[in-house]
Amino acid sequence: MRALLTGFEPYGGRDVNPAYEVVRALDGRSAGEVEMIGRKLPVSYQQLRSRIPELLDELQPSIAISLGLWPGEATIRLERFGANLADFEIPDNEGILAADVLISDASPTALASTLPVRQIEQQLLAKGIPARLSSTAGTFLCNATLFTLLASAHRNHPRMLCGFIHLPYLPVQVAQLLVDNRRERRFELHQRADLASMDLATMIAAVSTAVEVTGASFAQRQ
Repeated sequence: MRALLTGFEPYGGRDVNPAYEVVRALDGRSAGEVEMIGRKLPVSYQQLRSRIPELLDELQPSIAISLGLWPGEATIRLERFGANLADFEIPDNEGILAADVLISDASPTALASTLPVRQIEQQLLAKGIPARLSSTAGTFLCNATLFTLLASAHRNHPRMLCGFIHLPYLPVQVAQLLVDNRRERRFELHQRADLASMDLATMIAAVSTAVEVTGASFAQRQ
């Protein structure tokens, strides 16, 4: 059994994206009976809409999980729905600033993740890893990726289990924020909502657990 893991390149002026760091660490490893294959995604609305279906067709995974950064999140955030809407607050890495755009004219308003998110949450909490369910993946590229992934699976890979996990900042990213704050003389750090972080090893363990739980769920359905 194979699982496709995708993570974005850095964006928004950041030097690193924890999503891709996790994917890179897990590429070629196994979680239970599942072989994990990692791929980097561009922070490009136009490119990801074709890249995701291409990866699914090429690799034919049983499981597909995309990862992304949610600045300020303190937990592993398991997304439950992808919305058929692209509405960006910042441009992607190609300068595209989508506003009120349907991702697919032929798809419903929203699609539900097919990952066993409740089971994943329970397993992560049992391991001492902070995790929660989320009912919104935003309207930037993380949501566009989730919706495109679900729509592609519905059309061409109906047995596939797929979804999206948001990750916190890495500690080094928060450290850089603090340096930037001091340089720019922004001293009210207690008011900042984006200073939460999680170490890379914990995020790697969390995603590996998510894959293992999903693999067991997939096997039970066969």
